[in-house]
Amino acid sequence: MIKASYKRYILHFKQASGTSRGVLKTKETWFVVLNLNDKEGIGECGLFRGLSIDDKPDYENKLKWACQNINLGLGVLLQELFEYPSIQFGLEMAFKSLESQDKFVLFLSSFTNSEANIDINGLIWMGSKPFMKQQIQEKIKAGFSCIKMKIGAIDFDTEIELIQSIRQEFSAKDIELRVDANGAFEPVDALEKLKVLSKYDLHSIEQPIKQGNIEAMAKLCDQTPLPIALDEELIGIFGLENRTQLIETINPQYIILKPSLVGGFAGSDEWISIAEKNKIGWWITSALESNIGLNAIAQYTYNKNSTLPQGLGTGSLFTNNFESPLSVSQGQLHYSKHLKWNFNLHTCI
Repeated sequence: MIKASYKRYILHFKQASGTSRGVLKTKETWFVVLNLNDKEGIGECGLFRGLSIDDKPDYENKLKWACQNINLGLGVLLQELFEYPSIQFGLEMAFKSLESQDKFVLFLSSFTNSEANIDINGLIWMGSKPFMKQQIQEKIKAGFSCIKMKIGAIDFDTEIELIQSIRQEFSAKDIELRVDANGAFEPVDALEKLKVLSKYDLHSIEQPIKQGNIEAMAKLCDQTPLPIALDEELIGIFGLENRTQLIETINPQYIILKPSLVGGFAGSDEWISIAEKNKIGWWITSALESNIGLNAIAQYTYNKNSTLPQGLGTGSLFTNNFESPLSVSQGQLHYSKHLKWNFNLHTCI
């Protein structure tokens, strides 16, 4: 019989990180630990308050129920918890970890053997113009060839000045530039803003308008001079039929998958299948998980063979993250198989 337990953990940002939804100082997450004989499996339920569809008052009760009923098996648990994608992902991770020879190596590959790396984008957080400019310079100096800027929190003209300053120094061949509006634009003037942004050879813009404006987003994707990537739009869309309908209605240029928000490995697989059938590009992004979740997402992502830079560089944001074999160098995520993990549930505060 498998025994299961869970524990809440609060991650602390090294510095407050700005998004169009506000400034983040802490990030709540939950760990699931499975024990069977002398083996242990670890999973992370990366709840994202204010964004996750499963940010509900009964979240802990659902997690408790899952642990009490762990021997129903993963398939049954995933069906029962279909409206709790972060718990689904934590359980997938924990079962995979329990079954693996090394509980931290969920998908054996050239990545986990330290023979290959994953290209990632450098993330620029919102803030004052000097702060954002400083981050941009640091990312370029650190060897990133793809930068993702969060926009929509400060004056649009100021953001354009920042983008213009990058392009004056680095062409699209030198630096691939993505922007993420987190739904900050109004449908009424979004197209005009996209026309302005398109002058700067951007790779794409994530979620220009708020999720749920299906008709407006479909029209925008049809008329846009700049590729649009759906992100928040995928949250809370359950079932193959509903997901297919959303993609075929909006017909975006890209979708972005955060496994903690869309139902883990199984949910991501389903979205990828729909996207590829409709000739829509995709990439995978972490959602401010600890290194436990980031590790699982990175290993899964490597095996999906995407040629695009992924959004997997968030592990260094926190003061109390867990030491791991993951590191970022020259715009790539690297797994050093000789480095040890420092994860102990009893030290979780």
